Amino acid sequence: MKIALQRHARGGRQWSASPMGDSALLLHWRGPHSLAGAAIRHLSKRLVHCAPRGVVEVVPGVDSALICYDPLETSTAEVGRVLQKSFPRFVRPPSTAGVVHRIAVAYGGAAGPDLGDIARVAGLSEEAVVTLHTARPMPVLMIGFMPGYPYIGELPDLLRVPRRSRPRLAVPAGSVAIANDQTGIYPIRSPGGWHVIGRTEVTLFDPCQEPPALLRAGDYVRFVALKMI
Repeated sequence: MKIALQRHARGGRQWSASPMGDSALLLHWRGPHSLAGAAIRHLSKRLVHCAPRGVVEVVPGVDSALICYDPLETSTAEVGRVLQKSFPRFVRPPSTAGVVHRIAVAYGGAAGPDLGDIARVAGLSEEAVVTLHTARPMPVLMIGFMPGYPYIGELPDLLRVPRRSRPRLAVPAGSVAIANDQTGIYPIRSPGGWHVIGRTEVTLFDPCQEPPALLRAGDYVRFVALKMI
């Protein structure tokens, strides 16, 4: 069952919500990820600060938010009404007026074993792929998968590729990888199914630092080509 929510005021975009069992509602944004991030962050902050009756947790994603509630205190219909009042009337395209992190990347070679494959699929040279990937700052849409792992988007159309058909068992820490319309950076050595195009020496997560994660949703990343290996 889908719950129809208000139509967004710009471009006919629309929110929709689906019940997840009897104690949660999944809110989904239908539109570009670049706008979704701003909309989800805005909505999540409002819900957290307003603390609506019965809502116990808000878990934001790239283009969705999971609203968890106590079914003994409220209902799906009531949560839906609260959401209607909390929606931002307008979501403007994000600017880069916030924090912009310049992250130097060694592209290709042993640091980026999938760069050549991406270039062939895109019909470009490896240098042209790097030029596209470093052309502009991109927003951090969310942190997830593991502590400090950023989902950064959106990629230029030519660089949008599905995940690898066979994930790697071990991806080195600092690997910069792409899949679908996003870039990710692996904070630690771990399994992974994205296409690795480079590597950075930047530390993304340090539990001894405050805050422990370098990047936050709403920040921007500008990748800088350190060298081609």
